[in-house]
Amino acid sequence: MASQPTIPSAPSPADTPAEKGADERIGLIEKLGYGLGDIPSGLYLNFFSAYLLFFFVDLGGVAPAAMALMLLLSRVFDAFTDPVMGMISDRTRTRWGRYRPYIAFGAIPYGVTGYLIFAAADLSPGWLLVWAYVSYGLCMLAFTATNVPYSGLLGVISPSTEQRANVTAYRMFFSGFAGIMVGVLATTLVRELGGGDEALGIKLTMGLFAAISSLCFLITFATTKERIPAAPTTGSVKGDLGRLVRTGAWIATAIAAIFGVLSIASRATSARFWFKYVAGDDGAPVFLFLDRFGLFLTALALGQVSGVVLGYALQRRFEKSHLIITGGLMKISGIAIFYLLPLDAVWPQTLAQLMVGTGFGFLMVLSFSMFTDIAEFIDWRSGVQMTALTMSASIFAVKVGAGLGAATPGLVLELTGFEREVAQSAEALAGIEFAFAWLPGLVLIPAGIAMMFYPLSHKLMRQVETDLTARRSTV
Repeated sequence: MASQPTIPSAPSPADTPAEKGADERIGLIEKLGYGLGDIPSGLYLNFFSAYLLFFFVDLGGVAPAAMALMLLLSRVFDAFTDPVMGMISDRTRTRWGRYRPYIAFGAIPYGVTGYLIFAAADLSPGWLLVWAYVSYGLCMLAFTATNVPYSGLLGVISPSTEQRANVTAYRMFFSGFAGIMVGVLATTLVRELGGGDEALGIKLTMGLFAAISSLCFLITFATTKERIPAAPTTGSVKGDLGRLVRTGAWIATAIAAIFGVLSIASRATSARFWFKYVAGDDGAPVFLFLDRFGLFLTALALGQVSGVVLGYALQRRFEKSHLIITGGLMKISGIAIFYLLPLDAVWPQTLAQLMVGTGFGFLMVLSFSMFTDIAEFIDWRSGVQMTALTMSASIFAVKVGAGLGAATPGLVLELTGFEREVAQSAEALAGIEFAFAWLPGLVLIPAGIAMMFYPLSHKLMRQVETDLTARRSTV
């Protein structure tokens, strides 16, 4: 376990009024407005996990390894764009604030580029791969330009740790709600809108989700405000990055988030293949209008919402890192139970997937709350505000985890001899099982180990909040 960070001497409290916004409670409209801003990323990431690899590989004929390479290269691109966007927004000064303008002006490009990914005409596999590189790359650039400032906004929406944690719970609730939208609506919309053409159904469904996403970002911009005033920017880009990567809490949380999201993404990406080729599912509804794949995605999302609510309720009593480890154990248990059940045990599998989602909800609500704590901790320790740069780690972690979670199954399918639209060999079926069950469970082990080194306790964060309030009141 890591030792507690050394607490520097607190500045002497001033007799001037408290920091602007320090005691201001965030109203319900603003909480809902901010929370709606996570629906866009929730819709995109859940829909991409469910359909991206399947669309290009099983429907489009692109080689799994080629798609895997595309996804991996896009993550390398993110390694540069995410921190750059964080530094740009940290240094932005407008009458709308530092972060909110990017949410407003990026809303439409975000929707358009998301739709374009699945809007390819009838292309050969080679040209379809080119389309994937261009459209997905543009979409991830728009994702960075909106979601990094959106996460940065969480760090300045209130100087209170408790208030930020409360807003984070709203954010994660709507993230889970987006997952429910994908689970409940996506498979049905794909089936009905496509009229037997699955590729067309995927394109039209994504168009609807893209339009909803743009609208949500505009509502977030209109209903939120930034309460922590911007400090003069004196640090260099190199110095800010160096300060960030030397912060142990940031490293631990980023590792946990990457592996935690990778687990879920690998499972969701391979699920469509698992139901079609391993379980032999024909796509017929099994509950109301939901087929087995839709029920699987819905159970994950409902569990995530439950985990968000439960994790938020427990974080005041227990350390956040301990709760994330507990959530990881829940995910591993749910994955193992699902794996051991008969292939046709629909409802027991649904309950096991609900457990997986609950553990994932713990990770999401707590890790994003921890990133805001880390931003405050860096400010407290160094006197440098780099909120969006710090928060860009959350976006980078989610995108890296989601990208690797989609890329790894592609590599596994290629290596084990997967062939589209035919009965699979024993090796190919084992590869699907590995991507669907074994890999999602194994990668949670390093995530749990990383959390053992997270040093920011409740006691320390109370000291951070008190000292920063006193320091900012003198400005």
